[in-house]
Amino acid sequence: MNMFCYQCQETAHNTGCTVKGVCGKTSEVANLQDLLMFLLKGISYSTVELRKAGVEIPAYTNRFVMESLFMTITNANFDKERFVIRAREAINLRDELLLELKSKGGNTTPNLDCDCITWTTESVKEMEVKAGNVGILETKNEDIRSLRELLIYGIKGMAAYAEHASNLGYEDDDIHAFMQEALVATTQELSGDQLTALVLKCGEYGVKTMALLDKANTSTYGNPEITKVNIGVRNNPGILISGHDLRDMQDLLEQTEGTGVDVYTHSEMLPAHYYPAFKKYSHFVGNYGSAWWRQNEDFESFNGVILFTTNCIVPPRSTSTYADKVYTSGASGFTGFQHIEDRKDGQPKDFSKLIEHAKQCKAPTEIESGEIIGGFAHAQVFALADKVVDAVKTGAIRKFFVMAGCDGRMKGRNYYTEFAENLPKDTVILTAGCAKYRYNKLPLGDIGGIPRVLDAGQCNDSYSLALIALKLKEVFELNDINELPIAYNIAWYEQKAVIVLLALLSLGVKNIHLGPTLPAFLSPNVAKVLVDNFGIGSITTPDEDMKMFLAS
Repeated sequence: MNMFCYQCQETAHNTGCTVKGVCGKTSEVANLQDLLMFLLKGISYSTVELRKAGVEIPAYTNRFVMESLFMTITNANFDKERFVIRAREAINLRDELLLELKSKGGNTTPNLDCDCITWTTESVKEMEVKAGNVGILETKNEDIRSLRELLIYGIKGMAAYAEHASNLGYEDDDIHAFMQEALVATTQELSGDQLTALVLKCGEYGVKTMALLDKANTSTYGNPEITKVNIGVRNNPGILISGHDLRDMQDLLEQTEGTGVDVYTHSEMLPAHYYPAFKKYSHFVGNYGSAWWRQNEDFESFNGVILFTTNCIVPPRSTSTYADKVYTSGASGFTGFQHIEDRKDGQPKDFSKLIEHAKQCKAPTEIESGEIIGGFAHAQVFALADKVVDAVKTGAIRKFFVMAGCDGRMKGRNYYTEFAENLPKDTVILTAGCAKYRYNKLPLGDIGGIPRVLDAGQCNDSYSLALIALKLKEVFELNDINELPIAYNIAWYEQKAVIVLLALLSLGVKNIHLGPTLPAFLSPNVAKVLVDNFGIGSITTPDEDMKMFLAS
């Protein structure tokens, strides 16, 4: 069965995966993800029309769409059976909504360019056949396809952030409504200008979603603080938690307290150490390993149990010995990994199975020692504002470089390490996301006590970097955010990086450079619009780009 997917930065030949995903997903899973997206469009048609009729959409429906979007992002879920079950649930939910819409006198036979509200089956074989005919390439016009997919990838990233907020009890129906409207828009004969306007609107909702998640995280766990995080190990058995979901982090820490099992973070969960609420746990040891793509090595030497709360999963190698110790949660999944059931009635997830499993494991093998520092989210930087402003005014800090985003496997990403190493000593890196692992352990020093790498946190904490920039604009009494001594050299990998980019564009940030490559899903014409209107650029070499950034 053939597939087509180009939603991540590592897509084959920077054109699209057609046999198997570079991420590891099979063509069957890729196509079933396309089928689920197709069915979500059918669900969303009814929710959009029901809202017009004044009907409140149930929380279950909103969550179903949101979580389903999250399941289809890169490296989140590789489990074919989960997508079959999800597709059946989607058909049932869609049909229920359609009946409700009919009862309200709504239009149940709309003029859409797909049969997403009528097609149905119970058969897996028929699902697979249909899945092969509802993919990305069904949109024949290259530019319309590009804009539709840019919008889709934006709402996929938005859904991930919205789900984390939802897990902490923070909801915004406007965000759900926009995601569903966007899904419907990709089934309609809209012009390039109309789709471009929706893409920019998606950026505005991206800001709104990241603000909601920031409120959820900080209201629940406190504002991140400057924190030194241990990267060594202790002698107890451990659980290594990866992903982004802080509610899972909370549940795990509460349930492991007093059990003799230590907890470590991996990759994007590192910023959990910065929140005051988690610092009371003496068994919360530190961070183990590096970015997501190094997990085959990191998990092997960790020796203990691994919990994925979200993406990014890398399929184990045939020689890996840790696969039977991996558990997934929420939207994540992988065939053969054990999955933890969702919360019921507001109760915590039950991690007892993980904990008992961990007790039987050896302690982690130490792979490094020392500390890394982070916790420079917006509240903490605002507290240091006078110090930062003085450093800029005196010339001690010449320029800030926003180097947020995603890490990945490509050798070309060594660019970011070289760039950081070669930055003049009067410059500071502002970072968020797993891109930090390319330079957060380098001995880059500080400027008057201000570390030269200021880590705001997870990829969603790029919102903090935007707030910091807006605060500096206010302090220096500038008319335009682009007048600040800030350059944007951002690495991207998957769809959460897409919504971060769109959010920055909506805030008026221009001249952002993306790497290691521009997205394959940008047609030449759409790329030209971004270049002409927003100054989007690609990277070249560390030396050439350094000269360009420092000259401006």
